[in-house]
Amino acid sequence: MERRLDIRTPESVTLTYDLAGIGSRMLAVMVDLGIQIVLAAAIFGGLAYAGSRLPKTSHTLPAEQRLGMAIGIALLVVILFIIFFAYFIVFEAYMGGQTPGKRALSLRVVRDGGFPLDLTGSIIRNILRIAEMLLGFYILSAISALLSSENKRLGDFAAGTIVVREGRIAPATGSCAGGSWLDAERRAIVLGFLARRATLDPQARRSLAARLAASIRAGAPPELRSLDDEALLEMV
Repeated sequence: MERRLDIRTPESVTLTYDLAGIGSRMLAVMVDLGIQIVLAAAIFGGLAYAGSRLPKTSHTLPAEQRLGMAIGIALLVVILFIIFFAYFIVFEAYMGGQTPGKRALSLRVVRDGGFPLDLTGSIIRNILRIAEMLLGFYILSAISALLSSENKRLGDFAAGTIVVREGRIAPATGSCAGGSWLDAERRAIVLGFLARRATLDPQARRSLAARLAASIRAGAPPELRSLDDEALLEMV
């Protein structure tokens, strides 16, 4: 079900979001799952091939065999964890709220209020993903999204996030509609800064924010020009 959400910021700017529906979100999950299965198959196939090339010996002791098996099982568990759990955290936290599946469906995870997703939020929402996947393979997610006015699954409630349709995020005021005043390259630079600003030295962060804001402030809609540097970058 497609729904819209209006958010009024502290600076009195109203932003309208088209929320991602259950269908598009599930399709994105299927794309990501397909990628994960291919990655897992490729890695396991590579490990099996490497194991088959190792020299065979009849002098291996039972204790050594058990140790080798334990190490192999531990390695497989780590690989599965990285592929099926860390995958979502890493992509969402460091690729602007998008996994490959979400990018293919033009979806993006953002924090309540429209702010960029941070690492903490990504970890929280994806910890809950494990429970949602194990308990009926996202049936709880679908029920939660149907009952929520903001299409939120349980992980979104816990992390304070929403999933929106990229390309349909626009200020409700007509002068900003579509963001035509900001080219795609500069928008990508701004998104990159917002995604990594928490890791920057405070002085470097302020300096970079000031430079980026100065490069877009003159062309921004009048209602955004009075915002401070980082607030302006967040709004675009």
